[in-house]
Amino acid sequence: MTIKTMRKPLILGNWKMHGSYDVNSELINALLTGIKTAKTAALTDVGICVPHVYLSHTEDLCFSQPLFYGAQDCSAFAQGAYTGDVSAAMLTEFGVNYVLVGHSERRLYQQETSNTVALKAKQVLLSNITPVICVGETLAQREANTTLAVLTEQLQAVLSVLGSDSIEKCVIAYEPVWAIGTGKTATPEQAQAVHAFLRNWLNENHVNGSVVRLLYGGSMKPDNAANLLTQPDIDGGLIGGAALKAADFLSIVAAASATYKIE
Repeated sequence: MTIKTMRKPLILGNWKMHGSYDVNSELINALLTGIKTAKTAALTDVGICVPHVYLSHTEDLCFSQPLFYGAQDCSAFAQGAYTGDVSAAMLTEFGVNYVLVGHSERRLYQQETSNTVALKAKQVLLSNITPVICVGETLAQREANTTLAVLTEQLQAVLSVLGSDSIEKCVIAYEPVWAIGTGKTATPEQAQAVHAFLRNWLNENHVNGSVVRLLYGGSMKPDNAANLLTQPDIDGGLIGGAALKAADFLSIVAAASATYKIE
């Protein structure tokens, strides 16, 4: 097993458009019990990204607890006539730790461009929150052997807006679109190859890639988490469906904790 000491793992759940007050309370309390019982907080950062309407409720449940929480999106603008948008500055009032930007579903359904994603990441950083920048390719792009070109375009847009120093304050999540909600998963070797490319790209563009946590976000589950998380350049996971089941999510957290050693 690969034991890592440099980058503390991060397991981040993306609830997408799921939840209710009662369901959320039950799930969060189960997660907190599991995290405390296993004493995993020292070995793995654990968080959940919830719908905006549940941020206040999540804040109440997670206050002073070993469970980070965040939002699933924010506006590319600081304020203004943008009906329905939520600014990063507004999110600070709920104490969020992370904000997802550029998730594949946002790129697909809301036609978000890489430049828009970069502008959102900038707003998140300006509000002293950590952006989780999602990048990834579709099945058609993978079959056309353009995966690396697609990732380069997505990252270059972020670099152009943020600059190298600011990217070091971000988390990057690789989510192969063809493996989200499809039951398909990149093999550990496929995922590692892409993560290694991402880290090398960062280093080649004057970003200290050794400090940037790279997450895998393509249908990580209890039965494949260990094999993925032992890869040298995979620092955690952005978890979808499995994040809605406490036992599954905690199993992934345990797999992450097993790969990390405090120096």
